Amino acid sequence: MRKLWLIILIALSGCAAGGAVTPTASVPAPPPGRPKVIATGLSVPWGIAFLPGGDALVTERDSARVLRVTPQGKLTELAKISEARPGGEGGLMGIAVKNDYVVLYYTAMEDNRIVRYRLTGNTLGEPKVLVEGIPRGGIHNGGRLAFGPDGFLYASTGEVGDRPLSQDPKSLGGKILRMSLDGDAKVFTLGHRNVQGLAWDEKGRMYASEFGANSLDEVNQIVEGRNYGWPEIEGKGDDTAFTNPIVTWGTGEASPSGMAYTAGSLWVGALRGTRLWQVPLDAEGRPGKPVAHFDGTYGRLRAVAVAPDGTLWVGTSNHDGRGSPNDGDDRILSISPRS
Repeated sequence: MRKLWLIILIALSGCAAGGAVTPTASVPAPPPGRPKVIATGLSVPWGIAFLPGGDALVTERDSARVLRVTPQGKLTELAKISEARPGGEGGLMGIAVKNDYVVLYYTAMEDNRIVRYRLTGNTLGEPKVLVEGIPRGGIHNGGRLAFGPDGFLYASTGEVGDRPLSQDPKSLGGKILRMSLDGDAKVFTLGHRNVQGLAWDEKGRMYASEFGANSLDEVNQIVEGRNYGWPEIEGKGDDTAFTNPIVTWGTGEASPSGMAYTAGSLWVGALRGTRLWQVPLDAEGRPGKPVAHFDGTYGRLRAVAVAPDGTLWVGTSNHDGRGSPNDGDDRILSISPRS
C-alpha cells in the first residue's frame, strides 16, 4: 500500500509540473460545420480581404477583376486592373485592406508588383506602386499579401522557377517582404520556393505555407532574418544554417496555398490535395496532427480568410487550368471552424 501511495504522489507531482499534461494540439479537433455557399460563377478567386463592415474584397487571378462580395452573396465589380497581365500562374493575386487603403499584388508586363489604392465607396483611386521589380514568370509568382499584428504589410514572392534567386539577397524572388504603406520594403526572410499563405496566431507568431517540388510541402514558423533552405533543402534537413518546417506533407496531399488562423488552428487550402487542412497549435505554437476536411468535395482550394464574424471564407480554384470545374465553380464557401 505504501508503494502504491508513492506511485500516486509521483504521478500527481508530474501533472502539477506540466510533465504529464497532454498538449491541447494533440487532442483531435472536432470537424468544422457544413459549408455555406456565398458566391458562385467566379474565375479563380485568389485573394480575400475583409472591409470593416463585413463585406469582402475578392481578386480574380485570370480576369483581373476586384469584386466586392457581401455575406449574403451580392457581387459588385469595383475595378478591372488594366495593368495586370494574367498568364500561367500569374495575374491579379493577393489583396490586403487597412482602413481605406487597398493593396494589390499583380503580374505586370515586366515584373510582379505591389500597388496601393484608396477605396472610396465602390471606387479604387489612383494607384501608387509600393514595390516593383519582383521577378515574374509562368510559375511560382508568390502573391500573398497580409497585414501583420505589428501593422506592417507582408508579401510573399516566388522564385519563378529560377531556383538560385531564393538564396540571392539581391533578388526579391523567393522571399517574404515586409513594408510600410509608403513602400519602404525590406527582405524579412529568404530561402522560399513559392509561399502563398501567411497567418499569425493570437500571440503574434507568424506562419507561412509553401509549395514543395517533388517530395514535401511545408508550413513554416517565420522568424525575421532566417533562411528556410530552398533550393538546398526540401522539407526537413540537418543543416543548422536553415530553419526546418513545423509541418510537412507529401505534395499529392497538399500543394498548400491560402492560410488563416482561428479557433486554435491554422487552416490551409490545398490545391492538388483538394482538401482543407486543419493544423492545431498548442500554446507554444507547436503543431498537433493535421486533420483533412472535405477531401475531394469541392476540388482545388486556394483562398482562405477569416471573416469578421469568425467564419472561414474559402475559395475554390477549379478554373485555374489544373482543376475539373463543376457547375457553379469557382465558388466561395463560408465554414464555421471549431477549436
